[in-house]
Amino acid sequence: MAKKQIKRILRIAFILASISSLWFVPWILVKAWILPLPDTVQEQVNEAIDHGFDGMIVYVDQAGKPPEFYAAGWHDRKNKIPACPQALFKIASITKLYVAVAVTKLVKEGRLSLDKTLADYFPELAGRIENADKITLRMMVQHRSGIPNFIDHPDYWKKPPKNRQETLEYALDLPADFEPGEDYGYSNTNYMLIEDLIDKVLGYSHQQYIKEEILIPLKLNNTFGSLHDVDIDDVMSGYYVGVEEDLKTEYTGLMLATAEDVGKFLRALNDGSVFNEGEQEIYSSIYVYEHTGLLVGYQSIAKYHKDIDTVVIQFNNTTNFDGYDWNLAEIVYNRIVKIVRSKKSS
Repeated sequence: MAKKQIKRILRIAFILASISSLWFVPWILVKAWILPLPDTVQEQVNEAIDHGFDGMIVYVDQAGKPPEFYAAGWHDRKNKIPACPQALFKIASITKLYVAVAVTKLVKEGRLSLDKTLADYFPELAGRIENADKITLRMMVQHRSGIPNFIDHPDYWKKPPKNRQETLEYALDLPADFEPGEDYGYSNTNYMLIEDLIDKVLGYSHQQYIKEEILIPLKLNNTFGSLHDVDIDDVMSGYYVGVEEDLKTEYTGLMLATAEDVGKFLRALNDGSVFNEGEQEIYSSIYVYEHTGLLVGYQSIAKYHKDIDTVVIQFNNTTNFDGYDWNLAEIVYNRIVKIVRSKKSS
């Protein structure tokens, strides 16, 4: 099937699923919630596949214990390749944690200022983004800028952007969602602009900076900035409910990592070892210490649980964007954490 046909199916499915999801809660969510809690994480991961996920990877890092790896379902459904815990995965918005750390380091170095405005950094956008002269870098990092989210533009799914500039166009010349600093509104536009700002200040790619300042020091050798940097066979396939084709070759310019690498990064973020002196205080004032990711065919959850000193990463490769699969993923994740917590206390 041609890519245009796939995208058309995805757009139609997205619209229909969004409408239908307003009228009922799928029984599978109720079932997943009320089933008896399994004894082991692996049993819970297996159960998730029974709920309809094509594949799932879970990484558990309990302090003082060797990390644990779990997988079930398919790495590649068509070729019947089983899910592999060491597979690369598109981590989507978890990337924002890495970008926020990069901003922190550049602020500490004096190369960026959290109080400078969008208009200061990008004068050409002053007439195209409302309140550009009031929106600070701090507000953008915190999603308190009021800049519209490009994926919310009504034409985004009808005419998917072909490049970065076309993507930005879907957020330009629009009314602000709210006055800067007066509310919170998650917007991917904020972080796209922040990445562009880092590129501009450095004179080279933010991905290279992240590699040099974060990935290499933490020995995260299985984290990459683009699909072009990896062997495609190492990437877990992504699926959309109702579409047979593998979607892993879509959205090539996004970050990929193994669950283990994301887990190591998250622990370093939470214990402060990713930071140099004076940086953690800055980071704590601007962004969060956990994240989720959602992309066509890919869902991810990355959290540190302080009460049990444990990092749990969950990847699953099936989406439908009506909230059903996302809610199901969260139910599975919470049950896994409950299993880990019960083992910790026993």
